[in-house]
Amino acid sequence: MSALPRVHTAQAGSPRQRGEGLRIGVVRFLPRGVSKRDYARKNYFDVWLPSLAPSRPLLSRFLKSGMPITTFFRQFRKEMEGTEPRQVIKLLAEIAKRTPIAICCYCEDEARCHRSVLIELICKANHSY
Repeated sequence: MSALPRVHTAQAGSPRQRGEGLRIGVVRFLPRGVSKRDYARKNYFDVWLPSLAPSRPLLSRFLKSGMPITTFFRQFRKEMEGTEPRQVIKLLAEIAKRTPIAICCYCEDEARCHRSVLIELICKANHSY
């Protein structure tokens, strides 16, 4: 569990957990073969925020080159320092003060997924005021 009790992570497409709240998809690519109207019904996500996904070049380098996870996470954190991602992260920190949210990606292993970094950044943004 994160430092903010209303912020969780989930694998997109997995069964929803009680109290999970709004599912936010932080993926670069939409699920293939799934109609847009079915994203929420099939437990992918309620809202899609690709601005909080790794960039296409970073994702490609990570998947194709065997980049160490520590390097991937460091480069992803750098991407999240941009104005738009930084502001969206602050918005999610504010939303999480009032309602539960779940940060979703397709990765099975959260420890090797950018959503673990996002949870950290959202919790840090909550304490930066």
